[in-house]
This record gives sequence, C-alpha cells and structure tokens, in this order.
Amino acid sequence: MTDDSLDPALIELANALLDAARQGDAATVRAFLDRGAPANLRDGAGNSPLMLAAYHGHAALVSELAARGADVDLLNDRGQSPLAGAAFKGFTEVAEALLEAGADPDIGEPSGLATARYFERDEIVELIESRRA
Repeated sequence: MTDDSLDPALIELANALLDAARQGDAATVRAFLDRGAPANLRDGAGNSPLMLAAYHGHAALVSELAARGADVDLLNDRGQSPLAGAAFKGFTEVAEALLEAGADPDIGEPSGLATARYFERDEIVELIESRRA
C-alpha cells in the first residue's frame, strides 16, 4: 500500500488525533477513541498518541490513554519508549503515570532508565528504582 492509496480525509483525522495528544487535548482524544480510533495509531515516525502525550508532559492524558489500551511500551521508529521521552524532557509526573501503568524502564534504546540517568533526572531514577525494591 502506498501513501497515494490512503484516504486524505482519514489522514487528516489521524493527524488531528495525534495533534490533540501532542497538545494534551484530552476531550478531543477521548472523542476519537470513543468513535473507534485505535489507541496505538502511529505517525510517520512511529509515535503513538501516548508517546506524544508523554513527550509533551501530559500526565493525565498518558494515564487515560493507558487505561484505554494504549501500549505504554510501544517504541517509535527510533527505538525510543514513552518513558525515555518523559525522562529526556524531565517530566516526573509523566514517568510516574507510565510506571503506574506498567511501563518497562529497561526497553528501548536507550532505555527509560538509561535516559533518566544520562540526563540526571534523579527523581525519575528514584521512581524506577523504588519499584524494583
């Protein structure tokens, strides 16, 4: 299937969902999911709505997406996890939401834990390590 065979209206809807996740617009994301949009939809770089919400600091939306079946460990095309994105940006609340939803801190390249250590996100490292005790 080539990009030319995709319905432009469908692409526009997918982009609207992904943009809403990026912006933390939970009401719009919820409306799309309620109408059957896949929670693990991915953009051209492999980013899911949950990845975009995590990377942009929207902890409550991350929790809601996870509760609605979004894969908290779905890697993007660069092999990055949502937890690594949250650690990179220093979003402790997002990291906590992901860990509460069962995110694996050891997947991805680099992993969420490795990213937190590299960028000296001590609170996130502590969150991860406290769950291993």
